[in-house]
Amino acid sequence: MSRIKKIGLSILVVFSAIQFMQPVRNKSVGLSATDISKVLNIPDSVQAILGNACFDCHSNNTNYPWYVNIQPMGWLMTKHIRQGKAALNFSEFGSYSARRRQSKLKSIADQISDGDMPLSSYIWMHKKAKLTNDEKGLIINWVQRSKDILSIKKLKE
Repeated sequence: MSRIKKIGLSILVVFSAIQFMQPVRNKSVGLSATDISKVLNIPDSVQAILGNACFDCHSNNTNYPWYVNIQPMGWLMTKHIRQGKAALNFSEFGSYSARRRQSKLKSIADQISDGDMPLSSYIWMHKKAKLTNDEKGLIINWVQRSKDILSIKKLKE
């Protein structure tokens, strides 16, 4: 057998073997008690935008596309979700301190207005996650109202 055929066969064997090593899925049942919707009033329009553009990487419940069943794509997506949740987890927002909530809300508005979120690599595969200027405005306005409400609550405490 030629050297090229041996290398090709080896690659095929390794690729086939890694298909059996599936990462754990980021799926939860229902909303947690610390979900952002339990802490803040989120209008349906904003909730829909967050669901399309944010929750897959920034919550405890990801809607997985078909390609995650092919490794190493599943591993890469798992890493991406882990990093996203470390930066902001909407499912755990209620467990954040008041100061951290304010900081996260500010970060949401900043990253959306700067065009840093959602990531272009995510938009490439999820066209509905691309935010229009109107959608960006809705989120930024909601964030500002939410920050104001949290500030008022903090003053009352």
